[in-house]
Amino acid sequence: MTTAAPETQSAPRTAPRIAPLPWGAIGVAALGGSALVAVLVGLVLGGGAEAPLLSDPGAVVRYGLPIAKLAATLGAAGAIGGLLLALLALSPERPEHGRALDIAAASAAVWTVASAASAFFTFLAAYVEPVALDDRFGRLIAAFLSTTELGQAWLATTLMAAAVTVLCFAVRSPAVLAGVALVAVAALWPVAQTGHTGGTADHDAAVTAVYLHSVFAAVWVGGLLTIVLARRALADRLPVVLARYSTIALVAFIVVATSGLVSAQLRMGGLEALATPYGAIVAAKVVALIGLGAFGAAYRRSLIRRLEREQRPRTTFWIIVTAELALMGIASGLAAALARTPTPVAQVPVDQVADPSPAEILTGAPLPPAFEAWRLATEWDLNLLWALLAGFGAFFYLAGVVRLHRRGDAWPLHRTILWTLGMITLVVVTSGGLAVYERYLFSVHMLGHMVLSMGIPVMLVLGAPVTLAARAIHARKDGSRGPREWILAIVHSRFASIVGHPLVASVVFAVSLLVFYYSPLFSWAVSDHLGHQWMIVHFLLSGYLFVNALIGVDPAPYRPPYPIRLIILLATMAFHAFFGLSLITGTGLLLPEWFGAMGREWGQAPLADQQTGGGIAWSVGEIPTLVLAMLVVWSWSRADGRETKRLDRRADRDGDADLEAWNAMLAERAAASERAGSRGAGRRAPDQPSGG
Repeated sequence: MTTAAPETQSAPRTAPRIAPLPWGAIGVAALGGSALVAVLVGLVLGGGAEAPLLSDPGAVVRYGLPIAKLAATLGAAGAIGGLLLALLALSPERPEHGRALDIAAASAAVWTVASAASAFFTFLAAYVEPVALDDRFGRLIAAFLSTTELGQAWLATTLMAAAVTVLCFAVRSPAVLAGVALVAVAALWPVAQTGHTGGTADHDAAVTAVYLHSVFAAVWVGGLLTIVLARRALADRLPVVLARYSTIALVAFIVVATSGLVSAQLRMGGLEALATPYGAIVAAKVVALIGLGAFGAAYRRSLIRRLEREQRPRTTFWIIVTAELALMGIASGLAAALARTPTPVAQVPVDQVADPSPAEILTGAPLPPAFEAWRLATEWDLNLLWALLAGFGAFFYLAGVVRLHRRGDAWPLHRTILWTLGMITLVVVTSGGLAVYERYLFSVHMLGHMVLSMGIPVMLVLGAPVTLAARAIHARKDGSRGPREWILAIVHSRFASIVGHPLVASVVFAVSLLVFYYSPLFSWAVSDHLGHQWMIVHFLLSGYLFVNALIGVDPAPYRPPYPIRLIILLATMAFHAFFGLSLITGTGLLLPEWFGAMGREWGQAPLADQQTGGGIAWSVGEIPTLVLAMLVVWSWSRADGRETKRLDRRADRDGDADLEAWNAMLAERAAASERAGSRGAGRRAPDQPSGG
C-alpha cells in the first residue's frame, strides 16, 4: 500500500537582496567629475580660457593644459595618499596593504601619463607650433624638454612618477616603500619651482607655499580616495584606519590652509583683490576648504565613534564620504583654474626692472634696509616650511607631555622648556633677521650657522624627544607602523648606528665645515632655494648627532667613557678654532662671485666681513662648545654619584660583602707573602759567608 506524498510547503518569501552600490567607482566619479566641472567654470570666470591677443595655441591647448595638470594633480594625490596610508595606517600582514599599494601604482600611472600630456601641451603653448610628425617637430620638443626650465621640470616629474609606478608594484618592504614615498613627494618639487609669482621679492616664499600646498593636498585627497577604493579589504578595520587617517587629514588641513593663505597673500596683495576674477576663485576655494574642515570635524566628533559602535558603515556614511570627495574635486579644479588666471598683483621680474642693483640681480629680491645689529630682531622673512615644522614639533611634544601627566607619569619640566626654546630659536633663525641678511653678509650667515649647528641641537637633545615619543605614543598591536614604530625603527637602524657613533658624528660635524665652505655646496646653498633648505637640514642633523653622542638622554648606538667624550669635544673645539683662524687670516673671498659682487653700500667690505665671520666661528661658536664641556663634566659627576649610591645601597643590603671579600683576599695574599718570606729567610745560599 502506497502512501500519498505529503503536500510540499512553500518556502517563506524573502525580500530580494539589493546589491551594494559600487562606492569606489562613485567616489572616483564624484572626485573627477566635480574637479572637471570646477576647472572649466574657473577657466571661464577667470579668463584662463580666453585666447591671447598675439600667440594663440588654440582652444585644445588652452583647455587641455589645465585639464592635464588637474589629472596629474589627482594622480599624484592617489599615489602619495595611498603610499602614506600604507606606511602609517595599514598592516602589511593584511590584504588592505597590498590593495593600497595597487591603488598607489594605478594613480602613479595616471600621474605619469598626465604629466607627459602636460609637458606636451606646455610645449605647444610656449612654441605655438602646429603638431607635425617630422624631425623638426621632434627636435623642438627635445630642445624644450632638455634646455628650458619648464620642459626640464615636467620631464623630471614624468620620470619620477613612472619610477613610482613601477616600484609600487615591485616593492613591499616598509623601509623601501618609505623611500618610494619620498620620491613621490619630491616629484612635485620641479613643477612647484616653476609655479611662483614671478615677482621680485617673494619667489622663495611662493615656491615653498605652492609646494607645501600641493604635497599636503595630495596627502589629504589621496588618503580618503584610498580608503574608499580599499573599503572591501578594510572590512571591520574601517573605523581604526579612518581614525588614523583623520589625524593625518587634520595636519594636512592646517598646512593646506596656511600655505594657501600665504600663497593668496603673495598673489593678491590685499582684500580689495577679492573683487577681481582671481579673488573670486580664491574665495570659492576658501569656502570649499571650510566645508572640508567641517567634514573633518564631523569625522572626529561623531562619525568614527558611530562606526565603532555599528561595526558596519551605512549608506549614509558613504554618501557623506562621496560628498567630501566631490568637495575635494571642486577645490582641486579651482586650484588648476587659478594657475591659468592672471593675478591681481602684477609683479615685474628683476631683469625687467629699470637699473636693478647687483644684489637684486643676484638674489632676485630688493635689498633689505641698511644693516644694523638691532635689525636682526626686527626684520622678518617667513620661511613657511620651518615655521610649520617648529610649530608641529612644539605642539606634538607638549601633547606627549600632557598625555604622560594624565596617565600619572612625570616628565622633567626643564626638558619641555629646552625643547620649546629650541623650536622658537629655529623659527627665529630661519625666518628672522638672520635669514634676511645672511644672503648679503657672510658674518650673519656664519652666526646663523653656529646657532643651527651648535645652539639649537643642545636644546633639542636635552629635550629627549625620542624618549618622550616612546613613552607617550601608543604602540601598535596590529602589525602596522605608527609614528612610534617608525621613530624607534630609525633610531635602531644600522644607518643610525653608523652615523650616530661618536667618532663618525664628530668627524662629520667637523669635516663638513671644510667640505661645505670650500666646495660648490656653499654656492648652491646661498644661491638656490633648495640648496638653502638642504643647508639647514645638514647643520641641524650633524649638530644633533654630535651633541647626542656626548650628552644625549635618548638611546644611542654607543657612548664612550666620559674622558673619551671630553677628548672628542676638545678635538672638535680645536678644529673649529683652526677653521675660524683660517678665515680671519685669509686674504681671499670664499665666494667672490656672490659676496664680492653684491655692490651694497652698507655693512663691512666683503673681505673684512668674512674675517668677522671667522671671528664668530672661533669665538661665538666656542660658547656652545664650552657649555657642552660643562654638561659632559656634570653628567660625569652625576654618573659617579649614582654609581656610589648604588654601591652604598648594595653594601647596606649584603652587609658590605664585597668589601669583606676584598679584605679577605688581601689578607690571604699578605699571609702567603709572609710565608714565602719566612721560607726564604730560613734558607742560606751555598756561597753566603758566615757572620763575623
